[in-house]
Amino acid sequence: MAGELPKYYFRVRENGAFAFRLDTENRQRRIEMDQIAVLNMRNGEIKPHGNRTLSDHDITAIKDWMEERARTLAHRDIDDIHRAVDYLNLTTHWVQSKATDAQIDAVTDNLLLAMHDLRNALVRRRSDQLTQG
Repeated sequence: MAGELPKYYFRVRENGAFAFRLDTENRQRRIEMDQIAVLNMRNGEIKPHGNRTLSDHDITAIKDWMEERARTLAHRDIDDIHRAVDYLNLTTHWVQSKATDAQIDAVTDNLLLAMHDLRNALVRRRSDQLTQG
């Protein structure tokens, strides 16, 4: 591997990660991955793995990773919404230019219900914003 390895590795899982301390300072120069904690992104909890005691450096590295991960996830959320707008536009073009009657029949009810639900949620949210601000 080129370059120096980081001191920590985080294996992402649903709503969090497992934190590992990396060690290559052994006779075989193998990468040792020592699990040190389980992280919960939803509530910010950091649980030491087993009977471990986390050092201040461990905790700082974990919190830094959690903050960066939260920023990444927030960016992905808004990016997904922008993609959804693109998909709606592509779907409109598909309906107007390529879809067969059978294809339209297969998707119309589900699309209309999903769009109706989304519209209601957006209108409620916008209304709340206007009445509060």
